[in-house]
Formats: sequence, structure tokens, C-alpha cells
Amino acid sequence: MCRHPRRGEAGREVTQASERGADIGRRIGVGLMYGLWRPRVLGAWRVPASGPVILAVNHSHNLDGPMVMGVAPRPVHFLIKKEAFVGPLDPFLTGIGQLKVDRTTADRTAITQALDVLAAGGVLGIFPEGTRGEGDFASLRAGLAYFAVRSGAPIVPVAVLGSSDRPGRLIKALPPLRSRVDVVFGDPFAAGDGSGRRTRKALDEATERIQKQLTRHLENARRLTGR
Repeated sequence: MCRHPRRGEAGREVTQASERGADIGRRIGVGLMYGLWRPRVLGAWRVPASGPVILAVNHSHNLDGPMVMGVAPRPVHFLIKKEAFVGPLDPFLTGIGQLKVDRTTADRTAITQALDVLAAGGVLGIFPEGTRGEGDFASLRAGLAYFAVRSGAPIVPVAVLGSSDRPGRLIKALPPLRSRVDVVFGDPFAAGDGSGRRTRKALDEATERIQKQLTRHLENARRLTGR
């Protein structure tokens, strides 16, 4: 006779499977990123070795997410726009623990999955600008503040530099093969003010604090790498 899972068991099973997938994704990323380019990783030791963490990554090139997946010291579950989940990429991205999000609405499924990752002590990757652009953290969406305040997880700023400097000769959509890409991890920080408030005002204030921290980290990363 088949036994139905008790409440919470199914959710834990999904989270565990997703974590295994993210670990596989990290191993794939290590091979590809170090095999095709020359990542220079600075400050990876700043990522807490355990417990929930949010990586806030600037986004100027499609390579940024895979690069962070490959060089981060822990497996990462990125929130990725649903448009990327097409054809064979759909089962592949899902299989390696990445989270599909509909950016046109309040995607409750994606929100729940992201909070589950953090509740299980995992690493959530977010592009706080919401879409690919200049990668300068100039305009942030409120999603990062919501996840940080709701979960209490620290934010680690991540600057990816060099991915969009120039196109490759063989594949124009990618940086030149064996070119250097710098990934700089910053110090973890708390987004909330310690009050535990989740009001719109509290989230707006958290977003402002986050933007200042991310902008400062990016400036420091550029000085450090000479980019």
C-alpha cells in the first residue's frame, strides 16, 4: 500500500532534490567556466560556509549567472526569467536547481520556491536589477529586499567584471575564449533595520540600504581589479 507523505515531507523532498541538482550544476559550471575562460575570483571566503545566503549579482551579460554558479564556494539557486526556460534548457535548468520566475507578475510559485531554498539553509542568487543592463546596480527592484527581510538571510554582493568588455571572435555572444573574467565577492550584510518590519516603507528603506551597499561594493571591485 502506498503511503502518502505527511505535511512538509513533499516540500523537503523537493528542496533536497533541488539542492542535489544545484550541486551538479556547480560542478558543470566549474568545468565550463574554468575550461573556457580564466576566472579570477576574489573574496569567495566571505560567503558564509553554511546557512541561508543571498548573492546579489550585477548583470551585464548572459555569462554572469553561469560564471557565479561555477566559481561560488557553494551551490547556487538563481531566480531566472521564464523566457530562458525554452526547449531542452527547461528541464536542464530545472534539473540543476534553478528557479523559473515570471517577471510580469507576482509569481507566487517562484517566491515560495526561493523562500524554501533559504529556509533550507541554501544559497539564492538574484540579479537585483531585474534584467540585463549596464550592471551598475543603478536601479533595483524590490524583490531582493523582500527576500532578505522576509528570510533574515544576509546579502553578499557580487561583482562580475569583464564579461561584457568585448565580444569573442568565434562566438560574438560570448566573451573571447580564455579571456579573464573577474568575480569579486563582498562582505555579507543585513538588509533590514533589525525591527522585523515588512511594511512597504520598511522594504523601500531596505532597498535604499541595499543599493548603497551594492554600489559601494562595485566601486571597490572596480578599483581592486582595475576594470
